[in-house]
Amino acid sequence: MTHPHVAYLIRKLRHFARDAKGSLTVEAVIMFPLLFWALLSMLVFFDAYRQSSLNVKAAYTISDMLSREVDPITPAYLDGARNLFNELARTATPTRMRVTVVYYNAAQQKFYRDWSQERGGIAVLSDADVHGMKDRLPSVPDNERLILVETWADYNPPFNVGIDRQDLYNFVFTRPRFAPQVKFQS
Repeated sequence: MTHPHVAYLIRKLRHFARDAKGSLTVEAVIMFPLLFWALLSMLVFFDAYRQSSLNVKAAYTISDMLSREVDPITPAYLDGARNLFNELARTATPTRMRVTVVYYNAAQQKFYRDWSQERGGIAVLSDADVHGMKDRLPSVPDNERLILVETWADYNPPFNVGIDRQDLYNFVFTRPRFAPQVKFQS
């Protein structure tokens, strides 16, 4: 025979095990932080892809703008191009830009530099640098010129969800449209 106190305790434990009051609260306390983190992560990933897309479109715009020039490019023009890149990319962080005009020598099967200018404190490209870009550039006929536009912009995620600060780099090339060569005037 069982003791009355033990029987009472067993009844209360069975009643407690079947009772579902408060289980939604416990589940919500567990799940809301996970849902909040997932929502924040989606926001940061979307923002990173949006910023990358803006930077690419801005680099293509600068490249297209340069390809239509028939007058020599001046330092003031490049300063304005960098300012335009900043506006189009909608970035608050410092940006860097390098513009280089190269031509292809079919006899030597190498690209050579006509001129290279930078804005933002990066090194200009030398002929040796351009020689190493042959696999990154398209096949072109002898003496064909290309305008290379390289841009860099920092991306700092608004929240820490696993994406670190990144340097968004773009490499865009275009051939001159209305003149055989785009010249630089210092």
